[in-house]
Amino acid sequence: MEIARRYQFDDETGPLSLAARQAKGSKRDPSSFVWLGGFRSDMMGTKAQAMVDEAAHIGVDSLRFDYSGHGESEGKFIDGTISKWVAQSLQIIREASEGPQILVGSSMGGWIALRICQELEKLGEDDRLAGLLLIAPAADFTSLLMEPEFNNAQREAIETNGFIAQQSEYSDEPNIITKKLLDDGRGNSVLNGQLRLGIPVRILQGMKDPDVPYEHAMKLVHELMHDDVTITLVKNGDHRLSREQDIELLRRTMQEMAVRNI
Repeated sequence: MEIARRYQFDDETGPLSLAARQAKGSKRDPSSFVWLGGFRSDMMGTKAQAMVDEAAHIGVDSLRFDYSGHGESEGKFIDGTISKWVAQSLQIIREASEGPQILVGSSMGGWIALRICQELEKLGEDDRLAGLLLIAPAADFTSLLMEPEFNNAQREAIETNGFIAQQSEYSDEPNIITKKLLDDGRGNSVLNGQLRLGIPVRILQGMKDPDVPYEHAMKLVHELMHDDVTITLVKNGDHRLSREQDIELLRRTMQEMAVRNI
């Protein structure tokens, strides 16, 4: 059974209460699966729930939470940056879990998972991690996938107003893209030839993903040339990978990764 928790995160806007849910596994094992959601997603989505259910089936812990400005957490979305969401994720993982953890990152959550690996290594705590399971990982998406699509009017609006509003295919509310998010994203780049993780990485990627093309996921595979990486391309899969067969693939991949660590 999951237990709802709140974690306090302090930043320049003041203290923020972040929502999380944690479940203990039936096995006496400190391993856990940790959900890292996507841009404007929340922890109650289909894939996040599937991760929690499969972790319970395997018998290990699970942890999921909402970044500031997302889901049940406090804060304004427009105040968010990759740095802030990485810092929040790192704090909750360090406070809530002992390890070893397998980070399950979806879309932007894949980028955040990669940055968490880097930050834990700086802290000398990279032994907390046992692997990454990345779903349509959107590494460096602000600079590599988003900015190249802006037209001149949008670029000017960002410089003049500090943001633009873009129609979203996944919500009635527009996506607010801020200059602060874009500038901060460049400082969090991971596809720069310096990424080496030392843990198994499994990537699930739809080949009909309009948001994160599978070629982008292949860039990450090449970036991790020294690591144990397997990418599974889903021929008719979209960005969400939330169909029944996609969820079954997620479950099987979790099982395979858990066997290595339990």
